[in-house]
Amino acid sequence: TPTRVEGGMFHRVARAVVIAASLSLIAPAVALAQNAERAALADVSAYFNSLKTMQGEFVQFGPDGSRTQGRFAIQRPGKVRFYYDRPSTLDIIADGTSVAVRDRKQATQDIWPLKRTPLRFLLDDTIDLASDAKVTNVSVEPDLVSVTVEENSAFGDGRITMMFDAETSDLKQWNVVDSKGQETSVSIFNVDTGMTLSADLFKIDYTRILE
Repeated sequence: TPTRVEGGMFHRVARAVVIAASLSLIAPAVALAQNAERAALADVSAYFNSLKTMQGEFVQFGPDGSRTQGRFAIQRPGKVRFYYDRPSTLDIIADGTSVAVRDRKQATQDIWPLKRTPLRFLLDDTIDLASDAKVTNVSVEPDLVSVTVEENSAFGDGRITMMFDAETSDLKQWNVVDSKGQETSVSIFNVDTGMTLSADLFKIDYTRILE
C-alpha cells in the first residue's frame, strides 16, 4: 500500500511538473504572438492613417459566386466611390455622412447613414485598430495581416475582415459577412495614392429619394 500511495503521489508530482514546464514554454510564445499582433496593428493603423486619397480597380465576389468589377476612389475621411463596370449597373457613393447605392439602369437609390455601414472602418478619420474594442481577431502571417471587426450595422450584426500586406501594410482585400452569414469579398489592385480627386465623385443626389 505505501508503494501505491507513493507511486500515485509521484505521478501527480510528475504531472504537475510537466504542466508547469508546458506553461513556461507556452507563455512566452503567447506573449510573442500578442506583441506581433499589436505591432502589426500599429503599423497598419499608422500607414492607413497616412493615406488621404487612393484610387484603383476592384473585383468583387458575391455570396452567390457572382463576379463584378469596376473602379474605386477613396478620400478620407468619409468619402468613397465604387463604380461598377457593365453589365452591372451599381454605383456606390459615400459623401462623408451617408452611403447611397444607386442602380443606374433602374434609376433608383437607397441611402443609409455612413456610420451604420461596414465602410466606416475604411473611411474613419483616424484608425486605431490596436485599441478598437470591436477588433475580434488578428492573424499575422509572413505575407498577410488580417484584422476582423464585428459590429451591428444597418444590415444587422456582421463582421468585416480587412487584409493588409505584411511588409508594406497596403490594403489588399476586405470580406464582409452579413447577419445571414453571406460573404462578399472585394480585392483591390492597380492602386495609386496621394492624388487630388474631384469633389463631384462623392456627390449624392438627395432629390432622388424625394421623387
